[in-house]
Amino acid sequence: MSIEDRNRYFDELFSTPGLLWLGQNTNHIPPHPSVVAAMKASIDAGEFSAYAPPLGFEALRAAIVEDLGVPGVSALVTEGGVSALAMVCRAHCRPGTNMVTTDPTWKWPCLFAQQAGAEVRQIPIYDPACHYKLTADQLAGTVDQNTAMIYLVDPNNPLGVTYTRDEIAAFITIAESVGAVFVHDCTYRDFAMSHTPALTVSVKNVIVTSSFSKWLGLAGLRVGALVAEPQLMAECATCAPGVLGTSVIAQRAAQAGLAVKPDWMKTVLTICRTNQEHIRTAVEQIPGMHLPVYPSHGNFLVIETIDAGVSPEALVECYRQKGIMIRQGTYHSAAFGHRFIKVSISVPEDQVIRFCDLLPEMVCLAREMGPVSAAQF
Repeated sequence: MSIEDRNRYFDELFSTPGLLWLGQNTNHIPPHPSVVAAMKASIDAGEFSAYAPPLGFEALRAAIVEDLGVPGVSALVTEGGVSALAMVCRAHCRPGTNMVTTDPTWKWPCLFAQQAGAEVRQIPIYDPACHYKLTADQLAGTVDQNTAMIYLVDPNNPLGVTYTRDEIAAFITIAESVGAVFVHDCTYRDFAMSHTPALTVSVKNVIVTSSFSKWLGLAGLRVGALVAEPQLMAECATCAPGVLGTSVIAQRAAQAGLAVKPDWMKTVLTICRTNQEHIRTAVEQIPGMHLPVYPSHGNFLVIETIDAGVSPEALVECYRQKGIMIRQGTYHSAAFGHRFIKVSISVPEDQVIRFCDLLPEMVCLAREMGPVSAAQF
């Protein structure tokens, strides 16, 4: 499928009245009033007419560091978490080097590393024998002296597993042994029941990236962050694709969100965990379907469809025809994507109930439909 085809596919989705976005891990829970007020105030003040500071507003940068709880590091505000990861890959990956990550993982850093000329090595973790998690032995057996970067999205997108402090410390030690930078993508950390940002273990050659798209629901505004020691942050900043700062309105929304984060996340987590239970109950009623990881530490769940005789792409298409967007597994993994779909849960409860109510019917229709193609964007 060409890039034009993919764009038309998602343009059609975006233009679908009342579409339920249950596939991109975006947060569609009604926003906190103070976040909306901050955006309106910025617009009313005409702030959008000026460029923002290149590293982000100082108050927001300080708030990001405070939220992470690691003094002495430096934050760079970026156009979404994806921009932060693009910077890191451009700064550290080059021909003759390699980047090590998991399979499945989030696909775009792999592309960025390849664009920079690096080899991408993916360690398979879609396996109950390793509890669907990367192990230190696996990582140690894959890296070498040419490893420039180890990339870990934690909680894992799409599996929803997370790592203990000891596991993160072991990964950092392995990265240090070969002189690689350890990149900890913490986009989903606020949904986890417990989480250890790598910078709280060590700041040496460690980078944490984060996003306001998921926990705060600002996907369309494009705002994220890269956090590291000042010198390492500055090295990454030289590879910034945009040098004139991130959206002023997005930054005002992000700062307002951090100010109310504890109370806001209580609301979000309550809804997400209720939605997880709805999906678990519905999946248990379908012979052959199951949840390989439950509960998820992210705002999404992987649902295995292969033993139910259902093509993930067919199920995606059946739900699309009902005005619900879910994600096929091949978006995340060429090796394992034929086994599963992914469903986002940071949406109003009635939307997940709608997904669950339709599941038996959609499974029957998908079996009749057979294999279909779907957008991979």
